[in-house]
Amino acid sequence: MKPTSDSADKMPAGEASGSEGGTGHEDLPPRFMTVRQVAAYLQVNEKKVYSLVQEGKIPATKLTGKWLFPRDLVDQWLLESSHGGLLTDRIVIAGSDDPLLFRAISQVAATLQSRALISYTATGSQLGLALLANRRADVCGIHWGPAAESFQRHPALLRQYVQAGEWALVRLFRREQGLLVAPGLWSPGDGIEGLFRRDVRWVERQEGAGSQRFLRELISLHDLNPADRRITGRASSEREAASLIAIGAAEVGPGIRASAGEFGLDFLPIGWEAFDLALHRGIFFRSLFQALLDHLRSSDCRRQAKMLGGYDLAELGNLVWTGSD
Repeated sequence: MKPTSDSADKMPAGEASGSEGGTGHEDLPPRFMTVRQVAAYLQVNEKKVYSLVQEGKIPATKLTGKWLFPRDLVDQWLLESSHGGLLTDRIVIAGSDDPLLFRAISQVAATLQSRALISYTATGSQLGLALLANRRADVCGIHWGPAAESFQRHPALLRQYVQAGEWALVRLFRREQGLLVAPGLWSPGDGIEGLFRRDVRWVERQEGAGSQRFLRELISLHDLNPADRRITGRASSEREAASLIAIGAAEVGPGIRASAGEFGLDFLPIGWEAFDLALHRGIFFRSLFQALLDHLRSSDCRRQAKMLGGYDLAELGNLVWTGSD
């Protein structure tokens, strides 16, 4: 006699569906698999597993001389590396704005045409991380203070999110940070204090932007009063701040040398910062993300970095932190 729909609703899921072995969880391999276990899981020989590790294609970590494979990341890698798999043909990038990254994304997108989509929205570092935590974004650009302190500051910023254990940080480059200034308003012989007069018009960045954080540290270092500034505009990205100065809506704002060069502005240098990408670890293995890194390493991209000014690409592509650190 077949169970009624009411009685089926009350049965365990495995029994109601007619599957054997209950829910089937008992047959799953451990959360961290050995070479032998992952070979059985993928139904390949162990030699093939070692080959995938050497090629950097399968997510793995080495502990006390033994390779371990996180099952969740292996599952995600399988989906993302399959033809027509989960979002293999698109990446959503949020976070901090950068002119060189914007150009690289545009050029990769132009090469791929309709075969893939790379979406880039400049939201500022902190909002970008919130989007990453809520899986509204795959990658987030961040910069949060001087480059020399980035190895402490950037992981500390990420650890504010419970999801950070699943993330990694990839270094893109170092950038020269400072103040964007309307042409002729300031000269190298002038002090920075002259830009804090009440008759000087400022464009301010939004809360949570790395450039705004850098500016606050500058104000504190020089014992300046932020209230002395005359704020006449607010910008949500590097390039918007530069454009407002270029069209005469403001005269000074925080930003990087590349943005000043892009819009023909003067630049008051303050120091160098690191620009990193925070991302879900599985994203690192996506061919689309690797294609973006490859383009950033290209001679064409390096020529653009030199043209814009204020970039150091020596560490491009380095993995500087993972959530397990």
